[in-house]
Amino acid sequence: MIAIRQEKIRQERLADHDARELLLDRAYGPDRFTKCSQRLREDRLPAAGLSFVATDKGRIVGTVRLWNVSAGPGRAALLLGPLAVDPEYRSGGLGGRLMQQAIATARMRGHGAILLVGDAPYYGRFGFSADQTGMLWMPGSYRKDRLLGLELRAGALDGARGMIGATGRLAPKPDLGALVAAASHRAVKSPTPRAA
Repeated sequence: MIAIRQEKIRQERLADHDARELLLDRAYGPDRFTKCSQRLREDRLPAAGLSFVATDKGRIVGTVRLWNVSAGPGRAALLLGPLAVDPEYRSGGLGGRLMQQAIATARMRGHGAILLVGDAPYYGRFGFSADQTGMLWMPGSYRKDRLLGLELRAGALDGARGMIGATGRLAPKPDLGALVAAASHRAVKSPTPRAA
């Protein structure tokens, strides 16, 4: 019997964090933390309203996020990634639907361009190409032909040059005092050993 899938795409919620991270671990493994795109996401929050998950019967089976960056000095853009789909759900078009949702919402919110590092044959079908990214570079090691861009507004990447930099909101840092207090409160005291 074939299970009927009914994936739904919705805005990511705070409660999705752990399931999303597990999905990314399965999709990319520990290497995901070494990618140059990760340098632009570290300690940042995703762009407002531009994080999506796909669910099937409440289970997270896909994710995509967009991040605020500069496409060279003074030129705002978004960075897409990571895009991940549970292996069981691949080849069914879910990744494409997540991409379309992310692109449409970014356009609706008035963003001018999206950048990503990825395979041109896959992302080309959504309009991404390396045509306007040749004078941009990423922090770290990457293949130049994999730095792709999509203009959501005509001319948004005209003349783009320089280092792509993170510009998004910083993620809040936990209060060290509160963490120590919580850890102390949870600490289990070991019983005092009795003399034999």
